Amino acid sequence: MDESLSPQVEALIPLLAAFDAVAAEGHVTRAAQRLGVPQSSLSRRLRAVEQAVGVKLFQPVGRRIALTAAGQELFDRTRGLVQALGDAVDVVRSDADPDSGLVRFGFPFTLGPVSVPSLLADFHAHAPRIRLHLVQAHGSALVEMVRDGRLDLAVTIPAPDDLPAIILGVQRLHLYVADAHPLASRTEVDLADLAGEPFIANPPTYHLRGLFDSWCAEAGFTPRVGFEITEFETLRALVAQNLGIAVLPAPELPHRGLTRVTLTGARDRSIGLVSGGHRPTPAVARLRDHIAAHAPTYLGQARDYS
Repeated sequence: MDESLSPQVEALIPLLAAFDAVAAEGHVTRAAQRLGVPQSSLSRRLRAVEQAVGVKLFQPVGRRIALTAAGQELFDRTRGLVQALGDAVDVVRSDADPDSGLVRFGFPFTLGPVSVPSLLADFHAHAPRIRLHLVQAHGSALVEMVRDGRLDLAVTIPAPDDLPAIILGVQRLHLYVADAHPLASRTEVDLADLAGEPFIANPPTYHLRGLFDSWCAEAGFTPRVGFEITEFETLRALVAQNLGIAVLPAPELPHRGLTRVTLTGARDRSIGLVSGGHRPTPAVARLRDHIAAHAPTYLGQARDYS
């Protein structure tokens, strides 16, 4: 049986990284920056890909570049090959020196000021040669970046069901109001009692917002959200200005003007350490194991600063 590659495949293999980057980015300039090559060189590689395949793979759409039907078919069938090759090379290289390497690590905004930086500082003291590329985002964005290989590890709230995850703990959610708000004198409140209140919340794409909306629906009302914002510290500042109330995790830094009120019922979310489905490099495994072992010490640092 002849197992040799066709001339078209032999010509295409060195160009797959260029095709994969442009197909994923939808933009030649950004893809060239990602690969660290001149834009003109990348454009020549794209033409060579189309010549090797024999069909048109890209089409211009405004300032961006989109895949044709044939290009999408090729991308769907090859998108994992470049990542798999990169994983293989990373494993082989890092196996030679398990004390070094690169870990692409993500974590949520609500654990950013204190918990995760303290945890990473402790890890750096034990593994100073391991480099960390850090990303902060909301939970669903972090999960998507782990799924498509842009991140090796991520702490997400909550942990997803479709990826390997280690449960690190839970994040309790409370009601926060301005010190001058009538509810500030309460020690506990039922969510159903808040139907007439104006709320401040994250956008609907955030897991916290989806959870909050579902809790309100269970309580029999649709929340009246007057302000939507992605950034948690600014959200807390708006609450402190008495512009609305909010359901939030405890802040990790002091925040003046806020009073915390306990919500009745089970109001918490799981905190998970999520990894991809491929074999981790030794550096990734070291960070994963360190976080799993030490997270209980550091993830409990969020305190009631109200």
